[in-house]
Amino acid sequence: MLETNPRKPVPLRPSFTRSIAATAALLMAVPAATAAGALPRSLVGLIGLKAKGAVLIDAADGRTMWAQDPGTGRQPASATKIMTALVVLDRPVADLEREVTVEQAYADYVNREHASSADLQPGDRLTVRQLLYAMLLPSGCDAAFALADAFGAGITATDRTRSFVRAMNEKARNLGLLETEFSSFDGVAEMGHNITTPRNLAELARNAMKNATFRTIVGTVKTEQEARANNGRIRYYSWENTNRLVGMYEGVVGVKTGTGKESGPCLVFAASWGGRTVIGVLLDDRNRYRDAEKLLSWAKAGAGPAGG
Repeated sequence: MLETNPRKPVPLRPSFTRSIAATAALLMAVPAATAAGALPRSLVGLIGLKAKGAVLIDAADGRTMWAQDPGTGRQPASATKIMTALVVLDRPVADLEREVTVEQAYADYVNREHASSADLQPGDRLTVRQLLYAMLLPSGCDAAFALADAFGAGITATDRTRSFVRAMNEKARNLGLLETEFSSFDGVAEMGHNITTPRNLAELARNAMKNATFRTIVGTVKTEQEARANNGRIRYYSWENTNRLVGMYEGVVGVKTGTGKESGPCLVFAASWGGRTVIGVLLDDRNRYRDAEKLLSWAKAGAGPAGG
């Protein structure tokens, strides 16, 4: 930031001021790309990104293509659900057709926390696969609760969900995500201890996208699902992806949004062109979609390590 002496202001020429601002923005971005082993062809299109923390990686090997404060811990909000899904899908035997009964406690939870909901109806029986759609597309915290309750260990729902969160943290350690700590199964943070970094979150998404079921779900624009209702009839659920890039920007294949009072708007996204996939993370970014499009356009044009 430029500061002038308040006792003796010195006006700067507009062109000079713009030049300094542009240079400062470039200097912030260049070290991250240089540290990754390659200097991007041009950074002009990336000036002005609003993210407090951001990273763009090559999914093939995890190399950083561009970054902005990628190592500072921040709250990921509902992007947490990437890990929730991965813990379910990485089980030795992931029975995706197993039915789970929706409990009243799940609806009470989203109402109490004012959390995002898939509008699951108590008594309905949904498969694990359907609950993954309900969690990852409309970002249903009720669906996340159902999965944590179904796959956690313990006598009570509290015991089971705590067990599930422990499994999330164990998975983070196994993946080498040492700057990540989860306190909840859905991103509703308890006392601010739901923390990760852009770099860790990108690596988490990179691992999740290796799972075919996960890729299919997060790349879906809209789904219609039938579930067995408590009265024996069929209930029809319709869920749309909260990630506006899916189906709108060429090549985008996922992955997850997140928004919270402390986290601000967040976005984890992935796109593939010609056999190459990139994964990006934007944390606390009020222009997340516009900034994601800037990064994707830059990557698609061939910038970064793999593009020369």
